[in-house]
Amino acid sequence: MDAIKNYPILEPEEVSLIGDGGAADGTVRQLFLVQTPYGYKRVGEIIRPGMGERLPAVLFLHWYEPDAPDSNRHQFEAQATALARSGAVCLLIETLWSDLDFFFKRTNAEDRQHSIEEAVNIRRWIDLLLDQPGVDASRFALVGHDFGGMYGVLAGAIDRRPTLYVIMAATPRFPDWYLYFPGLEEEAQDAFLQEMAPFDPINHIAGLAPAPLLFQYGTVDPHVPKERAEEFFAAASQPKTMQWYPCGHGLNTAAAQDRLVWLKEMLSLQG
Repeated sequence: MDAIKNYPILEPEEVSLIGDGGAADGTVRQLFLVQTPYGYKRVGEIIRPGMGERLPAVLFLHWYEPDAPDSNRHQFEAQATALARSGAVCLLIETLWSDLDFFFKRTNAEDRQHSIEEAVNIRRWIDLLLDQPGVDASRFALVGHDFGGMYGVLAGAIDRRPTLYVIMAATPRFPDWYLYFPGLEEEAQDAFLQEMAPFDPINHIAGLAPAPLLFQYGTVDPHVPKERAEEFFAAASQPKTMQWYPCGHGLNTAAAQDRLVWLKEMLSLQG
């Protein structure tokens, strides 16, 4: 965990602006290429109002579903645009799981290091977002779906800069999913569970306090049984809210609408 706590802060020379332009709706869109500390680069997109001061910020972390067209940084583009129109600065980022084949190319031996890297990378994206002109760091939401929610909790519990969270269809422990593939024999599986325990979101969720938390889950999610969702929610500190929807892992339109309403209210946005 020390590698996440003592992360290398994002430096200006590690950021390249590769796209900059306005949209017909009055928002400004900027595309950034960021060098990570691990030898590779990642892309992020800022969607913001054309101008303004003391603007709230929102960081979106997408889900992983290799059969879904929105399993990438574009998943939350419509919600980010809506929030930008209302006065928020939003950041959509590329992650390890933006690669649709990532789950089947990874190994259990790599999962620990990948977890460190993702948490560090998220902290550095927070650096970029909060450094944007006009941003009010006291109103900063982190929204994560699936792996996005899990790694958002891990990074946020150490970073503490996000002031509220939306956690969507996240499971409380990384091995819940990382043991889907590849499989491990019992002894190796036990060792893997112990190795990943320090990173498991359920061991960090209480550390997000006093940030308000919104949990969203589907009642027929094959990847997150109700018992796991309720265990995760129970481990979180107040203030917290749980919302259930009659849908699967991708959630539905009602969840998206409720999420937008909650974010606007918590961030004191109009419109």
